[in-house]
Amino acid sequence: MWGLAFALTLASCSPLSGNSGNAGVPVHTFVVPHSHMDVGWVYTVQESMHAYAANVYSTVVEELSRAKQRKFIAVEQEFFRLWWDSVATDQHKKLVRQLLQERRLEFVIGGQVMHDEAVTDVDDAILQLTEGHGFLYETFGIRPRFSWHVDPFGASATTPVLFALAGFHAHLISRVDYDLKNEMQNNKRLQFVWRGSSSLGAKQEIFTHTMDQFSYCTPSYIPFSNRSGFYWNGVALFPDPPKDGIYPNMSLLVTPKTLEAYAQTMVDNIKQRAQWFRTGHVLWPWGCDKQFYNASVQFSNMDVLLDYINRHSDKFGVTVQYATLGDYFQAVHQSNFSWEVRRNRDFLPYSTEPFQAWTGFYASRNVLKGVARKASSLLHAAETLFARYRVAYPEGPVHSDWALQKLRALSWAVSEVQHHDGITGTESPKVADMYMQHLTQGMMGVEELLAAIFLLPQSLSMTLSKPHLEQHVIIYNPLAWNITTYVNVTVTFAMATVFDEDGRVVPAQVTCSTTEYDLFILVELGGLQFRKYIIKFLPLPCWDADECGWMHQARMLKFEKRNVSQWKRTGRKLLPVVNDCYILLFDQETNLLHSITDRNSNRKVSMRQDFWEYESNGDVKKGPISDNYIFSTSHSAVPAYKAVSMEIITGKIITEIRQYFYRCDTQSDEDYTYSVVTRVPESFKDRLLCRRLEQSYTVGPLELNREAVFRTNTNLKNNRTIFTDNNGYQMLRRTFRTFNNNSIARNFYPMVRAAYIEDDCSRLVVLSERAHGVSSQQHGQVEVMLHRRLWNNQGWNLGYNLTLNDTSVVRPILWTILGSSSAIGSLYQREALELQHRPVVMPIDKGTVPPWNGSTMQPVVLPANLHMQTLSVPGWSYSSNHSVNRQNLDLGKQGSAPDLDRILLRITHLYETGEDPVLSVPTTINLRDVLQGMGEVKEVRERSLTGTWDISDLQRWKWQTKEDLDKKGDATSFDIVTKDFNITISPKEIRTFFVYFK
Repeated sequence: MWGLAFALTLASCSPLSGNSGNAGVPVHTFVVPHSHMDVGWVYTVQESMHAYAANVYSTVVEELSRAKQRKFIAVEQEFFRLWWDSVATDQHKKLVRQLLQERRLEFVIGGQVMHDEAVTDVDDAILQLTEGHGFLYETFGIRPRFSWHVDPFGASATTPVLFALAGFHAHLISRVDYDLKNEMQNNKRLQFVWRGSSSLGAKQEIFTHTMDQFSYCTPSYIPFSNRSGFYWNGVALFPDPPKDGIYPNMSLLVTPKTLEAYAQTMVDNIKQRAQWFRTGHVLWPWGCDKQFYNASVQFSNMDVLLDYINRHSDKFGVTVQYATLGDYFQAVHQSNFSWEVRRNRDFLPYSTEPFQAWTGFYASRNVLKGVARKASSLLHAAETLFARYRVAYPEGPVHSDWALQKLRALSWAVSEVQHHDGITGTESPKVADMYMQHLTQGMMGVEELLAAIFLLPQSLSMTLSKPHLEQHVIIYNPLAWNITTYVNVTVTFAMATVFDEDGRVVPAQVTCSTTEYDLFILVELGGLQFRKYIIKFLPLPCWDADECGWMHQARMLKFEKRNVSQWKRTGRKLLPVVNDCYILLFDQETNLLHSITDRNSNRKVSMRQDFWEYESNGDVKKGPISDNYIFSTSHSAVPAYKAVSMEIITGKIITEIRQYFYRCDTQSDEDYTYSVVTRVPESFKDRLLCRRLEQSYTVGPLELNREAVFRTNTNLKNNRTIFTDNNGYQMLRRTFRTFNNNSIARNFYPMVRAAYIEDDCSRLVVLSERAHGVSSQQHGQVEVMLHRRLWNNQGWNLGYNLTLNDTSVVRPILWTILGSSSAIGSLYQREALELQHRPVVMPIDKGTVPPWNGSTMQPVVLPANLHMQTLSVPGWSYSSNHSVNRQNLDLGKQGSAPDLDRILLRITHLYETGEDPVLSVPTTINLRDVLQGMGEVKEVRERSLTGTWDISDLQRWKWQTKEDLDKKGDATSFDIVTKDFNITISPKEIRTFFVYFK
């Protein structure tokens, strides 16, 4: 989206140490040409390719070839890949290779997109980075070394860790709080060494540059013209480029009359920026959104301007040069400064003005957020299953090329939506539709692959077998742990018995749900293991004791609707719902939750849960507004209901509490705005199962300019402090901060997987399967923002259709866990992953016999503190040996057959150092033993995060810090894989391997 250039007037100040250039020495300026190309936002990818994006690469490549001093950086790979595959000529491709060799064209970041940092899951951030890096290495043999994260709305502490693991020398960010950036500029602290993980510390630190107040766009104000300056190609036009080549707002050309004025304007800006940095080097980004679609007019004007400034450098005190980002960072690195260290703190939330807290997008377009994560989980399941299939049946009937095509289509879609105007929900409706279309099409293709692997039909089939109707399903566990859980299958019959593939009866329960029934099946599955189950639908009543003994019919109790206006004395009529872990008490006076007792610690926690709404302003004349990005409110939330009804469905596997919230007390029972279904499971063989209280919500359609939260009030003494996850990778402490303005909105944080509050006795954990905004506005309180519907009359929002008039009904799921901090602290990391990667249920024909026998297939199991983040057949054609890969590319052998024997494996340690006395330790595993359920391992090679570096070859720049003496490791250290395939994984490490089987 458009960069923000704040016209702040900042005074010069003294550096922390060193000087921003010696007296009389010109300021050395690195002019970095770039085009910010949103993969979505206002226009679809197809519209952008047609209107400007294809022309960016065509004209830039052509213009770079015409003058040796010109340079350019390319960022997002999606547009480049589309151009490379469908637009670029052979001559273009030849020029690209030459420019890369000359280091005048530089790929920075190199991911499929510039991913969001607040609501993106760590797995998906890695996926999109790997997607782009694999293409670049396979096509050109290059590996990006610098980041350019200029537009995400706030900066996560996880991102620098990932970029360090990918082999980057330096990181660049831009959007941080306006008041914090002001302070950083005044004190010359825009550059630092970031240790994003407290556990990894200096081992994966990275030098970080924060852009100044002008951000990534060229300052557009020029005092001698009413047009923007330095944008000689003007502003891109949609839907079609103008036939006459004349675009709106084209800057005045550099002529003898304007040359001096242009030079003085540029020099003044350079000198202003130089006051904010410690070295004598200034990064001057030249470009902005949708720029350089006519690179000829851009470079022909800037060539003259740069030459003029350099010829008069004595007068101006400035030298200028075209540069890549690498050129700039190399100069800074060679300056030999000692840098301050920033610990594992992020830059979230992000505000641009006192009433512009960019915390609304944490919950914008909840449906898209849910589908994106569902697609990611399905991709993970399909990749792991196909990897197992490929190793077991290399010549099997599922053609590998076809399988990779299906997997890559979904990988592309999941990577694409991680864009910072994608999963954030900040795009226009037609772009949201584009993302949804790509995701759903990709999921359909992967479902075809899953069906083919099991030789299954592509639609659910039910076969009559007298005297029973039967339905057969395969249930697959995509996690590398043994699990006991329940799955829910929707059926049309009120009685059924479930058998495993060996004919044993399986515990199951049927619960009535509107016109159909929910069949809950208790399953026990090994890691990466599937089993076949047979569902036999039975007549009522069921007389066969052998068949009916493990089959349970749930019973429903309905409670009278209670109007809020009639609530008087509460807490007198309490109804208990009990399992092995909790006693939940529901107040029959209100139909709300009253308290939960943790049976393990025998601690009772008062707890009330209900729906509230923030009322938003939509009229810019009346004050600050909320929109796709911004959450702004001047008042506390208000209750979103006037009456509540309740049903309790008791069962031997799960008890459900269904609560319905009515906006008006006169609404019919079916006409509710909100509902929550709380599922209380029994533990059976797994004591952990009863810990998770699953809550499924129905929210909407909302009234206009409402932002809905689910509020949990407790008596925990948390001092308004909440812990939230950074991209599902690490937890950060968030203590409530009071501001002069907008304190409510500025105390919301993103929750990607988990959040919790606690006191000395208890911890309340909330786990999510999609991103939300979360806050602790009052003592003992958790608010989760579930949905937003907004409209405003701001011209900018109306012009781009960014008002978020979202009329959808959303159905998110949260898991709640309560207990002592010591008991819960070791559970939520794994439970969050079990929520994200629930077993995959696949219907099959009655007579279908899968190629594997699930019950005899060996599981693949990791220790409880390790997670198999990735197991896939990436299908890259490049050689793992860098010299061989480069030689092949030089000989024109790119695009050879994919290596189908190379398995990409990632394993991550889930715990921080010191977090748990047992699980927070370095853990040694033998990969041959762990993977023997797949086959016999013959070779393991450790790689960088995205697979493009052999870890033994990866060397990153070392940046001197004031804490060098305290370092416990350096940026290039690693633990090797032994000859016997032993590896030791330390807390919070993410380790990546290529594995080959015999």
